[in-house]
Amino acid sequence: MSETPQGQPPDLVVDGHIAVITLRRPEVANRLEPEDLDLLRQYLAKVNGDTQVRVLRIEGQGRHFCSGFNIGRLGGADAGARFEALANALERARPVTIAVLHGGVYGGATDLALACDFRFGAAGAEMSVPAARLGLLFYRGGLERYVTRLGLATAKRILLMSDKFDGAGMLACGYLDRLEDSQQALQALAAQTSESLAGMAPLALLGMKKHLNRIAHGQLDTAELARDIAVADSSEDLREGALAWREKRAPRFAGR
Repeated sequence: MSETPQGQPPDLVVDGHIAVITLRRPEVANRLEPEDLDLLRQYLAKVNGDTQVRVLRIEGQGRHFCSGFNIGRLGGADAGARFEALANALERARPVTIAVLHGGVYGGATDLALACDFRFGAAGAEMSVPAARLGLLFYRGGLERYVTRLGLATAKRILLMSDKFDGAGMLACGYLDRLEDSQQALQALAAQTSESLAGMAPLALLGMKKHLNRIAHGQLDTAELARDIAVADSSEDLREGALAWREKRAPRFAGR
């Protein structure tokens, strides 16, 4: 994972309950190389296995979030499948995920952000997907996310017409959850939200994330949901939350 003229591979930093993945190829708008896809999936596996992590942020160095996959390396037999596997794994990640978007969000990077639970953007952000212009038929998981998250009409504007959306347009179509005036304000929002989410009760927070996603995919396991509710209802965290509410203080959740 040595430095190259095109920057460095993505980096993962875990600090307590918060993990941050940083894309580090700013000279090429943080495009993703095939080896980056594998490394990012390894990072997701590591974060999923660390039960202390409750929040995962994805950010990019430099002027842009990410320009998607390296177009010069398209055409490999498994390139699309590997990208889809990464996006699907990100959607299934155990922690709550936040994409921190500034500058350009292009190609497959738009789907990586869609796979996150929340997307925060800064003024000057823009997104577009030139798949049809490149002869690329998007993979199933991405198509489903565009339609289910943004609606069919918007999905067609993005994928068929290759429309470019500015920050205001990204907010208006539901792609962004929040749009800040500056990159500095964006970073402050991302950090504040991460801390707020990390302070919530993980059995409730992460349990609801898991089952909400399953409901959205028509895959709800009612027996597992009932078990998770029973565990949360009998947890020390629920008692701590009620006590903290009565004492008008911040709760201290332990995840049990």
